[in-house]
Amino acid sequence: MTDSAAVTDWQAWQRSWDRQQEWYLPDREERFRVMLDAVEAVVGPEPRILDLACGTGSISDRALRRFPGATTTGVDLDPALLTIARGHFAAEPRAEFVTADLRDPGWTERLPHRAYDAVLTATALHWLRSDELRVLYGQVAGVVREGGVFLNADHMPDPATPRLNAADHAYQKARQARAKAEGAQDWADWWQTAARDEALAGPVAERFAIFGNPANGDHADGEIQSVAWHAETLRAAGFGEARAVWCSPSDAMVLGLK
Repeated sequence: MTDSAAVTDWQAWQRSWDRQQEWYLPDREERFRVMLDAVEAVVGPEPRILDLACGTGSISDRALRRFPGATTTGVDLDPALLTIARGHFAAEPRAEFVTADLRDPGWTERLPHRAYDAVLTATALHWLRSDELRVLYGQVAGVVREGGVFLNADHMPDPATPRLNAADHAYQKARQARAKAEGAQDWADWWQTAARDEALAGPVAERFAIFGNPANGDHADGEIQSVAWHAETLRAAGFGEARAVWCSPSDAMVLGLK
C-alpha cells in the first residue's frame, strides 16, 4: 500500500459513492432494507452472503451493520471500486473481497466458499447482455445453498406501461437536474474526481482500461429486461420459486428461492 493510500479516508469515499448512486436512485436505502428483510425472513440473522458485483461494498456494509453474525464475500472486477471496498473494510474481519470477472466461466472457483445462504446484487447486472445474464443465473444457482436466496435489484421497467415509463423518466430527469444544480455528482463527475485522487489514480486508470472512461460516454453494452423475464430465467436456472418482492416505476427486485 502506498503512503497516500494508507492515509486515505476510505469511509469518505464510500459515502461519496453512496451519494452519487442516490442521485440516480433516491429509494436506494429502501431497496437495501427490503433486500435484507428478505434475507432474514428466508435464511435467518446470521447469513453467509455473497455480494455479487459488489462495487465499493454497499450491500456488505449494510448487511454487516444489521447482522452481527453475518459474513460477506464481495466479488467484482473493478479495481478502483475494490480499492475503496478493501480500504473501507480493512478493519472488518467479517468481510473479504475477490477480484473476478462474472463473464469468466470459472469465476466461482475464486470464491472462498462453495455455497452461500444469500447472493445479493443491486444496480449492477444490467451491465450484462441477456445471454450473459442467463448463464450467470445458472452459475448463481450453483452457489446458493438449498433453501437459500438470491436477490437482484436493478432496472426492470415494465414494457406494458409505456406512458407511465415515459412520465417517470421525465420526472426523474427533472429531479436529477435540480440536484445537479445544487452540487450533486453524477456518474461521470464522480469518476473524474476519483481519477484526480492520488490514492485512486492508478486503480481508476486500470478501471478505464477495462470498462472505458465515463467522461467519453463509455458504458458496458448491457440489456434491460422485465421482472417477468428475470423470474422466468431464474426458475429455468434451477430456483424453485422466483418473483418480484419490491418495485418502483422503473426498477424492481426479483427474488429466487433455491
